[in-house]
Amino acid sequence: MKKIMLCVMAVFLSFTFLPLQSKAASTEPAPMEAPKPADSAEARTLELRLNEINAMDKSELKASEKKELRKEVKSINHKLREISGGVYLSVGTIVLIVILLIILL
Repeated sequence: MKKIMLCVMAVFLSFTFLPLQSKAASTEPAPMEAPKPADSAEARTLELRLNEINAMDKSELKASEKKELRKEVKSINHKLREISGGVYLSVGTIVLIVILLIILL
């Protein structure tokens, strides 16, 4: 039973790596979009706000004020990640990709 399941899984795995003619037909590279100037200006203002928060003397603030600042910092960091638009891979994903490449090649 194990051999049959292993063979079936190997067949399905081999079907996933078949080259497709439809993808090979397009030789034109995809156009890259230029970054929007409003986004970069917005990013600069968000970074300035983060620098202001980091420069503040937080020892004199109440716990509720510190909590509000932490929420603001989290939201600013989230907005900055959205503006950058990059693809982030976790360490676990990279390890999994490397292991799959070693096994398949």
